Amino acid sequence: MLVPPPRPAPPLHVVLGDEGFRLFFPLAALYAALWPFQWVLVFGLDLPFARDTPPSLWHAHEMIFGAYGAALLGFVTTAVPEWTDTPCLRGRRLYVLAGLWGVGRLVGFLGADALGVVGALADIGWLALLAAYVAWTSWARRTDRLLAFLYWIGALLCCLVAVRYGFLVGDVTFAQWMLHCAGFVFLGLLGVALARITVPVTNQVLDPSEETSPFRPHPGRVTLAPGLVAVMIAGELLGFSAEVTGFLAIAAGAAFMDRAGEAFVGREAFRTEIMALAGSAVLAGAGLILLGAARLGAPVAGVTALHVALMGGLGMSVLMVLSIAGLLHSGRPLGFPRATRIAFALLVVALALRVLPELGAIPDLPGPLHAGAAVFWAAAFLLWLSDYWPFVSSLERP
Repeated sequence: MLVPPPRPAPPLHVVLGDEGFRLFFPLAALYAALWPFQWVLVFGLDLPFARDTPPSLWHAHEMIFGAYGAALLGFVTTAVPEWTDTPCLRGRRLYVLAGLWGVGRLVGFLGADALGVVGALADIGWLALLAAYVAWTSWARRTDRLLAFLYWIGALLCCLVAVRYGFLVGDVTFAQWMLHCAGFVFLGLLGVALARITVPVTNQVLDPSEETSPFRPHPGRVTLAPGLVAVMIAGELLGFSAEVTGFLAIAAGAAFMDRAGEAFVGREAFRTEIMALAGSAVLAGAGLILLGAARLGAPVAGVTALHVALMGGLGMSVLMVLSIAGLLHSGRPLGFPRATRIAFALLVVALALRVLPELGAIPDLPGPLHAGAAVFWAAAFLLWLSDYWPFVSSLERP
């Protein structure tokens, strides 16, 4: 009996274009690793082509709209079809989004102010297309399940337009303010994502057979954190005093801390999957509380508080989404590999090396400023990529 030869594996570009997470999660991990590394250790906190825009603003822009933006693209284009039972975006459509995102990164990676208009149009393009995709899917399926994501993606688009306007006209103060608002908008997205992800993940941890749903969170926790973040952003945009926005930031941070209470599910709370979900909420909440305290006069730098929230809370949430969605959508059971668990530990070390010296908890390390944080941060995302690349780059399922 003749045995038919094995079918040849499809080309890599076909595999990566099969679903959003396969294309954008590796891009997010690579950019998250490489941008801070090159900024700190190659260019010494400078950028070769930055003339009008301070390199620190390019840094914030590229982390929010570059690294975190790619993770958002992968998450939305993967989760929305699952939530709405609609076909996935595939092939050319995904590569158009990736191409626009990539043009923006070619400009931002070196801080090329001269090509600012090109980068702005590219970034506005992919984010507007993403918003249009969510809006069209919501309308076509006659569902309101996507409206929260549409709201926050639309808000992120508005922030991007404002930031790029500040870059183009040289209004550094305005651009910085809008970058802070963009970071807060991403925290709102984090709150919505946690509400959607925590329930199925926790139930699968508690009952791997998925025959029961032992975990049912309090309904008030679903929208509390993103709702209070929205109130805080409104206070920022309306020009409320530092004291008022400080109290609003503390309230939003407390709501994220409340979300972390969902992790108390017994001994399974020590599973990395549960700890990552809770850790992202705790760090986001701690950063917002620190920011509020700084605005009320506490001896804490605002930039330190923002790094706790955006580098810690959002960074861990991005790594968490990459890890959980990367497993489940490639047909693997829930359970982080050892290397991925180490990656989370490296990310926490990177955050500690970035913020603890500024809080006076540890002395500055010898060598270039923030070098240790950049190395551990890059190692975390590169380790995740090396661990998951066999999953995302193959259509074979176990």
